[in-house]
Amino acid sequence: MEFDSHTSDVVGYAVKLINDVTPGERHGRPFHAPEGDALTAAVRDAVPASRTPDSPTPADAVELAAWAGRLRFVVELVDSGDVDAACVELNTIMREVNAVPTLSRHDDEPWHLHFHSADASWPVSWAAPMATGLAIVLGNPAIDRLGLCNAPACDRVYVDVSRNGTRRFCSTACQNRVKAAAFRARKAAES
Repeated sequence: MEFDSHTSDVVGYAVKLINDVTPGERHGRPFHAPEGDALTAAVRDAVPASRTPDSPTPADAVELAAWAGRLRFVVELVDSGDVDAACVELNTIMREVNAVPTLSRHDDEPWHLHFHSADASWPVSWAAPMATGLAIVLGNPAIDRLGLCNAPACDRVYVDVSRNGTRRFCSTACQNRVKAAAFRARKAAES
């Protein structure tokens, strides 16, 4: 399921950023948030190449990682079933980043929609559309397509864009871990 190509892309960037810069568990192992140069590289890899080739700076990376932590909390609330609290928190984030629709035209592109002011800092210019993209998911009947990985010892975020809406894992690796464990359990029960 695609919300629309831009929204789906931005939500995908948000999920990648959240998964790559927030601590927790990943694929059955503890995951420590990167720091320093590794954090800057992780943030740079999570978002597409920007028109500002010197970004993110280390300070920008730290700031956007902090926004990612707050967006992760929104997903955790959704996953726990507390959609009301998730929406309240996401509204707060959107107000703080001044996420307002703005038509923009630059770099010989046609007019297109942004969700940040023209003078927004680099981290805010990403946090605002990511929050807005997640808001579109939360305000959509397909809200159950957003959650935390169902594999044991993994708390990475997923967004299910499949047609049948059955994805519940952050990756094929986690899905395979669960299937292999179930297979081993069945074999052990047969013995």
